[in-house]
Order: sequence, then structure tokens, then C-alpha cells
Amino acid sequence: MAKSQETFSKKEKEKKRLKRRQDKEQKREERKNAPEKETSFEDMLAYVDEYGNITDTPPDPTKKKAVIKAENIEIGIPKQEAPDPADLIRKGIITFFNKEKGYGFIKDLESQASVFVHINGLLDEVQENDKVTFETEKGLKGPNAVRVKLAQ
Repeated sequence: MAKSQETFSKKEKEKKRLKRRQDKEQKREERKNAPEKETSFEDMLAYVDEYGNITDTPPDPTKKKAVIKAENIEIGIPKQEAPDPADLIRKGIITFFNKEKGYGFIKDLESQASVFVHINGLLDEVQENDKVTFETEKGLKGPNAVRVKLAQ
């Protein structure tokens, strides 16, 4: 005798599908038969009180704060003043320099940070342990020293 093609799980899935369809049909009928609620525009409005909470009552005009002027509102990033050129010049000591490869490093005396320097950024010929003045630029991997010259 052959077994039935409908297994228990198939029967359960079919029952659930029919139940969902009946529930959906029942909800549709309930929505159809439900009385229409008329909502006015005033019922849909929401207000924010002085504490930032949403309420359905309009704010009290006597509690109104100061008037905000449109010209006082700044949109965007405030402009910064250009730094003084004298502040950009830093002092340091050359800790390493390879003339053959054309690069080295300067130890900044203020921040003790190591700054990369390329031979193209040199104004004077330098050696290791020379005191120099320089300016920094943002490079691909960090700050680069430019306009490097021997300190007096």
C-alpha cells in the first residue's frame, strides 16, 4: 500500500495558511463595518511646550520667551582667523637624515614629535644633530617639514 503524499507538516502549514486568510478576511469586514471617525484639523495638531514635550494644547502666549531674529542665526562653520606666520615656524633637531635616499626626520623641540622631511623641503644643506627651523604641512602619512633651514 502506498503512503499518503500529505505529511503532517504539510497539513499544519495548510491549516496555518487558511487561518491567516480567515483572520485577514475578518479584519477587513471589521474595518468595513466600523463607524467612520471624523477627525478635524485641530485634533491632528500637536504642540511643543516650553520644556520640549509634545502636547495637544496650544502654548500659553504669556510664557513666550524672547524673539529670535533671522539675521542672528548662523548657518555653517564660523570663519577662523588666519594664524600668524611667526607662529607657524617651529624649531627642531635633525635626528636622522640620509642624503642618498633624500629623506630624514626632525624632532620638534616643543611637542617632541618626529616630523618627516624630504630633500625637496630643504633650503640649506643639513646633517644629523643640526638645529633647524621649519614649517609643517599635512602629508599623506602625517606632517611633513617644509622650508627647512639652519637655525642661527
